Amino acid sequence: MHGKNLGLGKALESLKRGKFVVLFDSEKREAEADLVLPAGFATPQKIAVMRKDAGGLLCMATDGKTAKALNLPFASEVLVKSGNTTLKTIALKKTAYGDAPAFSIAINHANAFTGVTDDDKVLAAIAFTKISGKNANRKEFERQFHSPGHLPLLIGRGLERRRGHTELALRLCELAGLPPAVLVCEMLDIGKALSIPKAKAYAKRDNLVFLEGSEIS
Repeated sequence: MHGKNLGLGKALESLKRGKFVVLFDSEKREAEADLVLPAGFATPQKIAVMRKDAGGLLCMATDGKTAKALNLPFASEVLVKSGNTTLKTIALKKTAYGDAPAFSIAINHANAFTGVTDDDKVLAAIAFTKISGKNANRKEFERQFHSPGHLPLLIGRGLERRRGHTELALRLCELAGLPPAVLVCEMLDIGKALSIPKAKAYAKRDNLVFLEGSEIS
């Protein structure tokens, strides 16, 4: 591999080994870097890294096929169809950077206590991974999960429709041959998103791959 493909190849190998990748979307979108980890590799230690070093909202993304199989809606659709005029009015249909939000519901595993701890989030991440993709099973999802919870789900719309961290991270999992369940968390600084130079420095310090969204197709 050469040039951009070299970075992509390194990122895929890292993800296959359960290592973080620092993923930047683009200057034309959020202009943010996220820590990305396939959900099946979640551990309390890795969740703590995302919580402390990234500091944004820890979410789990899945693809449209899994969402359809599990009967998962977009949160904005739930609000619009709720029959509550206030919820319908405030439902976010388009983000400040131009596209529809990816948020679905937030979940806890049924065996979790509060759902907010690193252990509880690992429980949800591992269990969800096992019922995503080809193994998607609505009955198992209904049996194993509760909502509202502490781990927001995101649904990818595909790179042809949206090039957010949700879609980019899911595409990386697809290319790596991993299930469509991936943890993402924005990297923050005081009062704003972490600058790209600082995100690159973090990746270099921890021997992680820094990958730009433009390298993914």
